[in-house]
Amino acid sequence: MKNYSSLILEKLLQIKAIKLQPANPFTWASGWKSPIYCDNRKTLSYPEVRKLIANSFADIIKQKYADVEIIAGVATGAIAVGVLVAEVLNLPFIYVRSSSKGHGLQNRIEGFFNENQKVVVIEDLVSTGGSSLKAVDALRSAKLNVLGMLAIFTYGFKQAENSFKLNNCELTTLTNYNELISKALEINYISEDFLPDLKQWRQNPETWGK
Repeated sequence: MKNYSSLILEKLLQIKAIKLQPANPFTWASGWKSPIYCDNRKTLSYPEVRKLIANSFADIIKQKYADVEIIAGVATGAIAVGVLVAEVLNLPFIYVRSSSKGHGLQNRIEGFFNENQKVVVIEDLVSTGGSSLKAVDALRSAKLNVLGMLAIFTYGFKQAENSFKLNNCELTTLTNYNELISKALEINYISEDFLPDLKQWRQNPETWGK
C-alpha cells in the first residue's frame, strides 16, 4: 500500500488546514488546551489537495475493501470528501447525521441504501473516536455491513484506539499526529524546542496547559 502521509501532511500544513502553535495554544470546544488545530474542511477549497485526498482514499478502498458497495460520510465534515470518494469509485453515497433529523422523515441516515450492503465510512478527523463510532453504530443499526472507517487524520489518542478495537471497527488514516510532528520538523515548520510540549500534550491532553 502506498504511503500517502508525507505529501498529504505537507499540503495540509501549506494550506493551514493543520496549525501547530505550542507557544500560543488553541482552546477546543471541549475546553482542552491544544498546541494543534485541524480543520480539514479547508482542503475543499484547494482542487489539487481535495483530489489527492479523494484518490488516496479510493486507492486504499480498492486494496482493502474491494467488495464495498456504498460509501458513507460522517456529517458534516466528511460529507463532501465522501462524495468525492464515491465519485472516484462510481459508488452510491449516503451520510450519517449526528442525530436524527428533527422534522420531516426524521432520518439519521440520508440517501438510499439496502440492508446488508457493504459500506466503508469516510471521516475527516478522529480525536477520541466517540462521534465517529456513533456513526458506525447508526449504520449497523440500519443493518448495513460496516467494513471499516477511513479518516484523513487522527491524533492517535489511546482512548480512540481502544474504542475502535472494542467496537470491532478497523480504522485506517491517511496520516497521524506522530507523522505530522516528523514532517513539521523536516520542513522547519517547528523547531525541536517544541517537541517536549507536543509529546506531553498527546500523553495528557485533558490537563495540558492548565
